[in-house]
Amino acid sequence: MTTFSTVSVLGAGVLGTQIALQTARHGIPVVVYDISDDAVAAGRERLAGIVEQYLGDAGQDARPDAEAAVDRISFATDLAEAVAQADLVIEAVPERLDLKRDVYARLAEVAPADTVFATNSSTLLPSAIADATGRPDRFLALHFANHVWRQNTAEVMGTEQTDPAVVDRVVAFAEEIGMVPIRLRKEQPGYVLNSLLVPLLDAAAGLVLRGVADPETIDTTWRIGTGAPVGPFQMYDVIGLRTAHAVASASPEPGARAWAEYLRTEYLDQGKYGVESGEGFYRYR
Repeated sequence: MTTFSTVSVLGAGVLGTQIALQTARHGIPVVVYDISDDAVAAGRERLAGIVEQYLGDAGQDARPDAEAAVDRISFATDLAEAVAQADLVIEAVPERLDLKRDVYARLAEVAPADTVFATNSSTLLPSAIADATGRPDRFLALHFANHVWRQNTAEVMGTEQTDPAVVDRVVAFAEEIGMVPIRLRKEQPGYVLNSLLVPLLDAAAGLVLRGVADPETIDTTWRIGTGAPVGPFQMYDVIGLRTAHAVASASPEPGARAWAEYLRTEYLDQGKYGVESGEGFYRYR
């Protein structure tokens, strides 16, 4: 018996659909919510592509299990319908505090009273959202890294209001779906992973903005010098340039604002969002 019997994921983006697939692969039905028929259609297409990415790692022998997992995933554009049976809701909407708080305020009105809420935010503290959820004792962060079946960490971070039993339950859920739970003892902006990763990405962005080197040279230097498989701009493309832009736009730092403007004019305005669109700093077609 699983810790949670039905899971809803809010947001049919890259991580939302990956979380849905990872959960469904371990036998748990998942409902994926997004705001419109067009967003759901894009999510279905994205899910198909993510299945192929997963099979590229797992091998074609895993296709029957992956297809069975897809059969456990449904989509909805009505929030109340999407969460009606959920005992865990994982929110994976864009990285904007106002948007997340609005989503939780609406979610609190329609979700069952005992449903646990988890944010997949990579930068925002759950305490900044908790009061909007209507259930701060059953709310926490559950942060997945991109390519969740491969980079299978799941950072679990509660607030001072989170019931410790809820934290334990979410840690158990993470283990059940094949993740390695990373339990944080206190709130930390960027959690563990991004506390390490963001300074690297910021330094790389600064080198480009100052005209020191181009992205390809910076990535090559990092790969050769550290033995890492990818460089910071390859990471940016995987994370998604829209996410990078949202995070930089929300920062009070002048350098971050300059980076957000650079991303917008050089990439986003041209439809270059990273791996998800087939082109960012590199081409993927």
